[in-house]
Amino acid sequence: MVLAPMAGITNVGFRQLCREQGGGIYVCEMITTVALVERNPKTLRMIAFGADESPRSLQLYGTDPEITAAAVRIVVEKDLADHIDLNFGCPVPKVTRRGGGAALPWRRRLFARLVKAAVDAAAPAGVPVTVKMRKGIDDDHLTYVEAGLAAQDAGVAAVALHGRTAAQRYSGTADWDAIATLKQALDVPVLGNGDIWEADDALRMVAHTGVDGVVIGRGCLGRPWLFADLEAAFAGRTDRRLPTLGEVALTMRRHAELLVDQFTAGARNPARGERDGCTDFRKHVAWYLKGFPIGSELRRALAMIDSLAQLDDLLGKLDPTVPFPTETLGQPRGRTNSPGKVFLPDGWLASRDDDTVPQGAELDDSGG
Repeated sequence: MVLAPMAGITNVGFRQLCREQGGGIYVCEMITTVALVERNPKTLRMIAFGADESPRSLQLYGTDPEITAAAVRIVVEKDLADHIDLNFGCPVPKVTRRGGGAALPWRRRLFARLVKAAVDAAAPAGVPVTVKMRKGIDDDHLTYVEAGLAAQDAGVAAVALHGRTAAQRYSGTADWDAIATLKQALDVPVLGNGDIWEADDALRMVAHTGVDGVVIGRGCLGRPWLFADLEAAFAGRTDRRLPTLGEVALTMRRHAELLVDQFTAGARNPARGERDGCTDFRKHVAWYLKGFPIGSELRRALAMIDSLAQLDDLLGKLDPTVPFPTETLGQPRGRTNSPGKVFLPDGWLASRDDDTVPQGAELDDSGG
């Protein structure tokens, strides 16, 4: 099981919280290749792992084979990670309109060149490279099977497929049949991503598609114990966690504490580190409390904390005996939106064999 990289979410603190629930591969936030090559200070700070974190998994976004190869060489020469994943799944307009993310596999020669450059650069150090992608740009421009075969030919260790097109964004339902088709087409391991909200969803996906593993994104937001459930499910056990509000509060406190530790490490001002860690935690409050009968004023106060002491005081006002809201099981979490037009560079669809690097597609802002 794999934790998908999520901007602003999968930092050191959150990954440790998830690792405490069960074993797996926990990927850090997306790192852009040009920012790494140019030694962007923010990017270098984001490439951080816990002392006992293994394997150290890093996702790279890039559109230029040469810059991507240079970034991978930095990763392996400086021993920054044990595993590199390449992002070809981002559907965000600011990325696709430049030819990056989920748009790039349409240019099949450029895609193959980029993946091969990354694999070759990582090979001397024995660092495995994987690819994460979507089905394609839209239903009329599907690329996943051809791209999967090209990635396999380039030497990747595995391919992960989110069963949606870029046009779907995070709407509708994931196409598990497409994941099954890719699994049948490839010899390397295939991982499935999309609509795994509960551990039993993962079992259904494996049974339906034959995939070798699952990638978890939005399903673990406010529910890091999903990884404990997944570990139990894959071990053949039926136990699933349904924490009371008191147990959820303890998890919230642990999460905030880990974030404070992360932001305080190396900080000149520990008080600033605590405030930054608590600020980063705020976005998680609504996900943790989804479905619980809690007043709006208390919810609002929890989403505005500045210190662990303030968090402790507010969590103490919750009724620890309230049972888990089972009606929220299986329901989407995190981002949901409507299908939309995929913005692409002018003439992008005209030629699949043009391997010119798209102008301006290299982002200098890591994290997504």
